[in-house]
Amino acid sequence: MSASAERTSADSGRQALPEAALTAALAADAKFGEDTVLLDMRELLGVTDAFVITAGRNTRQVRTIVDEVEREVKVSSGRSPWAVEGLRDLTWVLMDYGDFLVHVFRDDARAYYDLEHLWGDAPRHRATGALSGRATPD
Repeated sequence: MSASAERTSADSGRQALPEAALTAALAADAKFGEDTVLLDMRELLGVTDAFVITAGRNTRQVRTIVDEVEREVKVSSGRSPWAVEGLRDLTWVLMDYGDFLVHVFRDDARAYYDLEHLWGDAPRHRATGALSGRATPD
């Protein structure tokens, strides 16, 4: 378990957020996803533990981020998404891994839907420095 996952577990006194969610956030960050955040949804939703939210400046970058997240999560944990929605227009792609969801927006759609504001009570962690392998609390 990484130091960031252990810190998340120790901070909450509960099981850590899924390691694959952190992998997804770092993969998005590595492809220059804008303001990539990991929201801890365990106390707010009963259906998933975390949201990874990021954005690309255009549809090409959105597709690149989606592909990198899928590849890195598969390599690190052997997992593939249960479902992927939004690949046709690449405005908002939702990748459902069960215990976490990845939202990859085109930047204008992210501003419009504003999930971070909608789920403002969720503890958040920012994916920073994909090379450092750490997520830092906001």
